[in-house]
Amino acid sequence: MRRVRACLGLATLAALAGCGGSVKHDIKVNKQDVLVAKDATREELIERFNAQAASVRSLNATVELRPVAGSRYSGFIEEYHEVKAFLLAARPENIRMIGQAPVISKTIFDMTSDGETFQVSLPTKNKFLVGKVSAERNSAKPIENLRPQHLFDALLWPQIVKGETVLSEEFNDETARYYILTVLRGGYTTEIQRKIWFNRADLSVVRLETFGPKGALLSDVHYSDWQPVGEAPAGAGTAAIAFPRTIRIDRPHDDYVIHLQVTKVALNEDLPAERFQLAQPPNSELVRVGEDKDTPAKDSKP
Repeated sequence: MRRVRACLGLATLAALAGCGGSVKHDIKVNKQDVLVAKDATREELIERFNAQAASVRSLNATVELRPVAGSRYSGFIEEYHEVKAFLLAARPENIRMIGQAPVISKTIFDMTSDGETFQVSLPTKNKFLVGKVSAERNSAKPIENLRPQHLFDALLWPQIVKGETVLSEEFNDETARYYILTVLRGGYTTEIQRKIWFNRADLSVVRLETFGPKGALLSDVHYSDWQPVGEAPAGAGTAAIAFPRTIRIDRPHDDYVIHLQVTKVALNEDLPAERFQLAQPPNSELVRVGEDKDTPAKDSKP
């Protein structure tokens, strides 16, 4: 019976070939389109990531920002119009972003954070929000969960410090091949802190996942279109600092996504501290976020 099945199989293949059929289809890839997967050790990837993180001390950028609030899991999706925004960030944890409505260039939000507290001015609603960065608040309107610190964490990365446990692995799919570094946090139980994805075509960082306690995915950021900024520093063998032009920030537990298209960026400028100061506008309503109730404060009108 085995011989009979083998003969039948051969006969079927012969019939397909004789009738113009084929069991395969050859695709010739142009030489310039052939992908090459670069090799790197875990130590080399850590060094590469830390070098990129250390190279950016501050940024001054103009971006096109498009938020999307909600998801299929929340039962509704709100897509907002694209907003032009001016973004400042500087280590250790300062960030400020001013958003303007298209065409009329009217400020629709102004937000800042120093890593401890945040402030958000909403001129169109005549409100001024203040609160602790660590305060958790799941608003009925997901877009109100947006915090300036979320942007800082996506743009200026903390380095992998000596002593942290780091695992490495490969991952392949139909589009590309990747290396992944998984950084763990210790304590009573070991948990994932973040995952760093490198595209093996050029070893650029293309994804950064950040996790909270019990494996909660706090942030999933995708990076693409890396381009050099300015000129290469003086010295042989040095290259210009690169920065991604397209960034997608997904905050699943805050139920919003931000698409950033960087149109202009300058790195490592001296940014005075006063540029991150945001005063409450006169006659605006002061709202303290994260307290028992987000109610107007008694001193809401300075």
